[in-house]
Amino acid sequence: MSGVTYKQRYEWFQQVAQLIQQGTTSVAPGQALALLKPRSRMPHVDPRSALIETYVTAPRQRPAQHLQAPQSSLLVQVESPNSSYVAKLTAAPVAKGRSTASLAASAATLAELKAVMEGFEDCPLKAMATNIVFGDGNPKAPIMFVGEAPGAEEDKQGKPFVGLSGQLLDRMMAAIGLDRSTAYITNMIAWRPPGNRQPSSQELLQCLPFVQRHIELVAPKILILVGGVAAKTLLSRSDGIMRMRGTWHDYMTSGLQTPVATTALFHPAYLLRSPGQKKEAWRDMQMIQDKLRSMEAQSYARS
Repeated sequence: MSGVTYKQRYEWFQQVAQLIQQGTTSVAPGQALALLKPRSRMPHVDPRSALIETYVTAPRQRPAQHLQAPQSSLLVQVESPNSSYVAKLTAAPVAKGRSTASLAASAATLAELKAVMEGFEDCPLKAMATNIVFGDGNPKAPIMFVGEAPGAEEDKQGKPFVGLSGQLLDRMMAAIGLDRSTAYITNMIAWRPPGNRQPSSQELLQCLPFVQRHIELVAPKILILVGGVAAKTLLSRSDGIMRMRGTWHDYMTSGLQTPVATTALFHPAYLLRSPGQKKEAWRDMQMIQDKLRSMEAQSYARS
């Protein structure tokens, strides 16, 4: 195993986690056995991460289909950059046997949804996070923002958008008369991906029922998808953020009574890297303000 870096081993763990979610538990003969080791063994990655140390084993004498993992563990095949490995992981998820969709649907209130997510053990990101980042603001507000995933500061505080990106989002909301008492904020993923990387497609798919139920329970009049990841996932579109922003879309699920007026917004982290786009972001915020005022006027006229 000379020349194998800790970073590579950590990346292999991410693949292992995805394979667990997909239910891949077969073991092929003559592979290496990857065992979870104390987190102190890998200083170059996020200290909250589960870690892997690899060992070479002799070829097995029986067919893979006859090698069954005990109930308390999983044997999972994973491909590394150079060869194939097997990971032996202890697994006792509280939600075993129930899909994410059924768990999300069981929640009748935001408090129940948070409790369900706090007890959910099938997402590997949870084991690496300090806190669940559920939501912040006023759940009775007419406008809801959905971002991508928590960063380091969000993970530390347990609140969405509280780091540098969050401070910029606060200023953007303030420019059109909003704050966290008049808006509600959450993310696609409730647990921080290591190294602030983007959530994988598998992680997004697994957590999608949670955020869909979150939106249904808040039932906003206006939904703002902050960044391309949230926009593509919730609108089921392949278009980039450049094409989805600046226009209105309808967001609808079986748990909503009527479609929600939805638009996409540049992620504040992108604006911090590309300040030249702030002019376009300001136009988008003005469009959102106009929509809010229009809805308020219609509500007043009906009353």
